[in-house]
Amino acid sequence: MNPAPNLVLVGPMGAGKSSIGRRMAERFGLDFVDADAFIEQRTGASISAIFDHVGEAGFRERESSALEELLAGSGQLVATGGGAVLLESNRRLMRGRGFVVYLRADIDSQLKRLSRDRTRPLLQRGDREQVLRDLAAFREPLYREVADLVMDTDGLTAAEAASRLALRLAETWTISEAAA
Repeated sequence: MNPAPNLVLVGPMGAGKSSIGRRMAERFGLDFVDADAFIEQRTGASISAIFDHVGEAGFRERESSALEELLAGSGQLVATGGGAVLLESNRRLMRGRGFVVYLRADIDSQLKRLSRDRTRPLLQRGDREQVLRDLAAFREPLYREVADLVMDTDGLTAAEAASRLALRLAETWTISEAAA
């Protein structure tokens, strides 16, 4: 068992972090927090508006602050944004304060799941498939670096993925005493 006070989901957009995360939080009695929604609530602005106003670098600063605040607590399932792994300080924080699950999804699955989504700033530039390929090439090693567990979500509904993940977590993670 690898004890940690929080469960943290990382992975690309469209991997199911929020939809699977909600189910996992309920199953394990954790408070569910979507990091992007938390940032929107704290700033009073949408992620797109933050990107428009302060750019990606400004958004990443807000994301780091949000992760610090969230992971200072315990008993939570935190669904991170796809780029949360970009900063070493975020990866160190996630590893130190959470059991990190990398929800993996291939490009075809992401395209299918994101086909109607018009809210993600990084997908508003050019060819969606190429954007996802470029993001995956850079971020995949970072997801793997931070992960305690890798779970493939391709071809699974959120309910199916949550059931499979729950079984794997029962074998590999226990909430640490700090969370009790």
